[in-house]
Amino acid sequence: MGLTKSEIFTEEQNNIAAIAKVLGHPARIAILEFLIKLKSCVCGDLVKDIGLAQPTISQHLKELKKAGIIKGKIEGTSVCYCIDQENWENIKNTLGQFLSKNSTGSCC
Repeated sequence: MGLTKSEIFTEEQNNIAAIAKVLGHPARIAILEFLIKLKSCVCGDLVKDIGLAQPTISQHLKELKKAGIIKGKIEGTSVCYCIDQENWENIKNTLGQFLSKNSTGSCC
């Protein structure tokens, strides 16, 4: 796969692309929807709720955490995950501004 040449794009363009990339898997969307619906941290096994194997869920949690969308804290032998509210608001604002841009002119 070739280089993305991300340095030729604006910070905003790179930021939106990074958000889109991490949100680009349905398992991550399912995990986020579950955490949002719960409105609290989850400290247990997501396998029964999401329906994927534990290693797969762990990998998706790792990507969501790396992107700052969720945060986790260790409680005993478990890691508790929840939505990082500040970053979630930033993501909503960034995507909202991008999606609210109007296209002008006629299409093919």
